[in-house]
Order: sequence, then C-alpha cells, then structure tokens
Amino acid sequence: MKTKLYIVIAVFFMALGVNAQIDRSQQPKPGPAPIIALEKPQEFELKNGLKILVVENHKLPRVSFNLAFDREPIVEGEKAGVTSLLGAMLANGTTSISKDDFNEEIDFLGARLNIGFGGGSASSLTKYSDRILELLADAAINPLLTEDEFQKEKDKLLEGIKADAKSVDAIAGRVGGALAYGTEHPYGEFLTEETVNKVTLADVKAYYQKYFNPNNTYLVVIGDVDTKSIVKHVKKQFKNWKKAAALTTAMVEANENPKALEINFIDMPNAVQSNISLTSTVKLKMSDPDYHAVLIANKILGGGFNSYLNMNLREEHGYTYGARSSVGTDKYISRFRAGAAVRNAVTDSAVVETIKEIKRFQTEPVEADALANAKAKYVGDFVLALERPSTIAQYAINTKINELPDDFYATYLEKINAVSIEDVMRVANRYFTADNARIIVVGKGSEVIENLEKTGIPINYFDTFANPVEKPEFSKPIPAGVTAASVLSSYITAIGGLEAVNAVNSVMVSSNVTIEGMPFTPTAVLKSMTPNMSSMEMSIEGMGTVMKQKFNGTDGYAEQQGRKMPMSEDELAEKLEEKGLFPETYLDASTLELVSLTAIDGVDVYKIKVKEASFRYYDATTGLLLRTEKTQEAQGQQITSIQEYSDYKEVNGVLFPFVQKITAGPQVIGMAASEIVINEGVSEEDFN
Repeated sequence: MKTKLYIVIAVFFMALGVNAQIDRSQQPKPGPAPIIALEKPQEFELKNGLKILVVENHKLPRVSFNLAFDREPIVEGEKAGVTSLLGAMLANGTTSISKDDFNEEIDFLGARLNIGFGGGSASSLTKYSDRILELLADAAINPLLTEDEFQKEKDKLLEGIKADAKSVDAIAGRVGGALAYGTEHPYGEFLTEETVNKVTLADVKAYYQKYFNPNNTYLVVIGDVDTKSIVKHVKKQFKNWKKAAALTTAMVEANENPKALEINFIDMPNAVQSNISLTSTVKLKMSDPDYHAVLIANKILGGGFNSYLNMNLREEHGYTYGARSSVGTDKYISRFRAGAAVRNAVTDSAVVETIKEIKRFQTEPVEADALANAKAKYVGDFVLALERPSTIAQYAINTKINELPDDFYATYLEKINAVSIEDVMRVANRYFTADNARIIVVGKGSEVIENLEKTGIPINYFDTFANPVEKPEFSKPIPAGVTAASVLSSYITAIGGLEAVNAVNSVMVSSNVTIEGMPFTPTAVLKSMTPNMSSMEMSIEGMGTVMKQKFNGTDGYAEQQGRKMPMSEDELAEKLEEKGLFPETYLDASTLELVSLTAIDGVDVYKIKVKEASFRYYDATTGLLLRTEKTQEAQGQQITSIQEYSDYKEVNGVLFPFVQKITAGPQVIGMAASEIVINEGVSEEDFN
C-alpha cells in the first residue's frame, strides 16, 4: 500500500523496453537518390465493377491480395457504430464455413487474412494462393451475419466505449474530431453507448448490402502468380458478388477554422497529464503540388525526434516524453495537429511553447542540415518500404483512388529531394497555423485552468462529448468544520475504527498484475509488518521471481534480474518516516493542508497536501481513500505517479482496497488482489 513500491515497479518495466543507443559523431554524407522502378500493374475489370490490378513478382513463392474500397465518407448519424459492428463481424466465418474452422484453416496454411468494413488483405505461399483467395472472397461475399455474433461484437464494442470513458487520450481524439469537423460530418461523428444500442442486426445487414459491394472496389494481386491464371481464378471467386445501385450522398461541410486562436478545454478530473493538440482543418490531396513539401516541412516541425517541437518541449524544457505534429492528406478534408501529453503543472507553458515553435517555423528559414536530414529520412523509409508487398499494393490503390499520375511513385524521391528551404516556409504558412486554430486541451481543470487563463487566449469549455458547457466549478466550498484532521479521522472510522486498525500487525497481499503493453501477467506477493517493514516479490510464469524489494526497518534493497541495488539515502529516509501500516494513523495533521473539495470521476473528494508534490484524495461521502499522487525524479525524468484504490472489502473487521491502478509516466499497472491476510503468514525473515 506504499506508493514508492509501485514507482520502482513502473521504472523496472520501462527499463525492459530501453534499447541501446548508438552514438555516431559523424553523419554519413547522403548519396544520390535511388532510381525507383515500379512495375505498372496490369488492369482488368469484372462485369460487376470489381477492378483487378496484378503485379507479377517471382522472387519469392508468396502471393498477397489487397481489397480496397473507394467510397465517399459515410455519416452513420443516430446509429453510429453500425460500420464498426459490420467490420468486426466480417471475419467471423461465412455461410459455408464456421468461424472456428475458418480461422483454423488459415492457421494451418500458414497464411494471413484480415477483413473489415474498409477492406481486406490476405497472403500465403504460392501453393495455397487459390484457397486463400477463395476464403477472402467467401468472407467478403457470404459473411455469417447472425444474431449471436452480432450480440457478441456489440457487447465488446460497448465495453470498449465504457473503458474509454476515463481515457484522456480517447476523449481528446473524440472531441478533437468533433470540434474540428462537426458532429454531423463523417470525420467528426463518434460512437456512444446510446448510438450503439440503437443498432440492430437488420441495420448491419442493410449497410452490408448498401456499402459492401464491388462498386468502385479494387483487388490488388502481387507476387508469384501467372497473370492470366490468377485473373481467371479471381473471376471465378468474385463473379457472384452483386453490384449495388450507385450512391449519391451530400456530405456536410466541415466546421470552419476559428477566426482567431482559441483554447477548447475539456475537464477530466482524473487526468494525470494534459493532452494538448493545436489543430486546424486543411485541404491537402496527394495530387497537390505542395504534397512533398508538406511532408518534409512536417518532418522538421514535429515529425521526428530532432524536430522543432520535440527539441523544445522534451529536450529543452522536459515537459513531455514526446511532442509531435502531423498533416493529413485526404480527397475531402483533413487536419493539421501539433501537441503532446504534458505534466499538469506545465500545461500553459507547453501551449505557449507550441505556438512559439509554429510561428518560428513560419518566419525563420530552416537550416540546410535540418532539411537534408528530413529528406534522408524519407528516402530511407521509402526505399525500405518497397521491400513489402503491402506497400506496392497500397501504392497501386493510392494511384487509382487519389487519381495520381502513373509516375507518382517513380518520381517520388526526385520530388522529395527538390524541396527547398523556400518551399518549406511557403507551405508552413499555408498549412500550419497558430492563428486560426483550436488548442484542444483535455486535463485536470482544477490544476491547469488558472495558468491557462494567464496566457490571454480565450477559453471555451466543452464536455467529453463536445457539447459546449459553462466553465466548470473546479473546486467547491469546504463545509464548515472539515479539516485535514477530520478527513483522516473519517477515513479511519470508514475502514473499521482505530481499535481495529491498531490491531493489524501484518498484512500479506497476493495480487495478479497487469501491465499495459506487456505480453505477460505477473503475480506479486506484498508483505508488511509494523512499524514499517515491507517486502514485494514479483514472479512471471516460466521465469520465476523477476523482482524483489525489501526493507527491514533499517536497511533495504531492490533486486531486478539478479542485480541487487541498495536503497538510496532518500529512499531510506522516506521509509523511516513511515510509522505504521496505515499512514493516517501517524501523519501529523498540523503539517497537512486541506487543499480543496474537488471531484474525481464525478465523486466529491477532499484533496490533502502531505508535502510538496504529494497529495491524498478521500471520498467526501464515504471517507475512503481513492487516490494518492506524487511527483518525483526517476531516471532523470520528473514522473508523476497516481495510485487509485477501489473495490474495498472487509478483512477481519478492516476494509482494504482489493483493486489498485498505478500510473507512473507512460506506464500503467493494475493490481487485483486475490487474497489479503492480516496477522498471519508474515515473519521478520520475510524482510531480509
């Protein structure tokens, strides 16, 4: 139940993903751009409108198929989610083969097959290509759209929406699109529980009939094939795919960019960091003459580690783990975005610095080295990508759908290398803006709004579904008589009373651990004994014990991957400050500050400052501890760790949280207790 323990766990697993860096003092001189010779696909068309593009490549005995639709964007309206459900159901077997048999056969063939509402792909060895094409066609033409599968996919989609309700990044993505394009625009509408619950299986089938058809659809075949034979086989498999009536749609115009820079703020009281995104809509097609210059300009501004934004916000100021920018290309409309996830305390500063870098980019010519490095990066990525059949297929599809000239990719590197310093500044002023833009900030209003207001940029407030709202009340008046001491006392009463708490001499917690991004599920055993002894041992199946941390009341150490490291002086001092198993029993209320009555996920909480950059949050109604928060340095970075407590259950007369979630920097760790035992199973030897 000690926060420090989880910071060590987080840092340990962050370290597992660190790769060695190669220090090169001399940058090699770039050679001439490679000559790109892409074979032009042979083209065919079926009577139902399906267009076939074939590129023979006999270097390897493999074949890939890529199915792509050239549809106008679809507005789903009050039934947003219908295309997501349809896409999820398309790979769940067909009318002629069950889901399990379908997937087992693909695995047996050593092949890959994916299909969704946006298209599909499949690849296999040449000798299995006929069968894998048959399975792809069967999945596209005869999907198994049953009520049972519909309900399964609907439940999964609803669970995902619920999970996103507390995700700052998910909210930022949803509201960002809605404000930039408008909620009635296909790029701005979003799914909710309400819209998904309105979708029926009949809706899914209707959308399939209307939109999943060979009209304006491409099948690209690349690999070890004979063109005549493969076209014959495609005709056989896809000839029964029925052509639908031509669609005529009137797409709603996207929202206009604001006339002046504004902040659009969404309050998320649970936010560990603020998500900042300066955004504006742009009209940039791949066929536009500015396309290649915009790619290079964005790479320099925020498209790589050495970009303007990252060197400022990460390297110079240490606000974030990474700052980025992007510019979309689309036949209709897209967005320019620049931003980062930053600490609450520097949200306003990050906004100011982001604006500063964009304006500097528009007014100061980029250095020749920066331009050369950006070009070299694109050249390298482009050449490497040509090794993948999926890349060649995508190039063929892009050429058709975006109406590109036949030599677009053959001359790609030539046009990249032709971009000048003047071109970069010109497109920066046309497509990147810090004037007519929205700065969408999703964060903890009680901690960031006061300083954001000092920037002088007008602030508009929205809820998590992009509806305009009045400025939220970030803190409420603290009721008379409530003090830091009374909050601590209420907690002790809530968990069982002082007598029951003082009777706890030892605690043993067995937990299942989940770590985002990690392919394994560790288990942990945590032991503690009065006054301040603690032990944690973490194991992974098949690997044994991978991590330990011990403190015997005087000395302590951490052991990771066989390496034993003594606790630092600061860590020992922090451990020695602990005088019991429950901090509320020994904290000196006279040194604490009752900061505010605020809210976490709609629950009123009292926020108590323990010391600088260390806070505890207690439910104002139940008195239970819901969260602790601490900022400290780890591996040269300022890391804010948030520990959330829930699912309190009684153990021998005392309530304990059986579920904990620890967020430390980018690392998220879940701890679900399978058993908590008090006053048994713990001895002093456990802490040596």
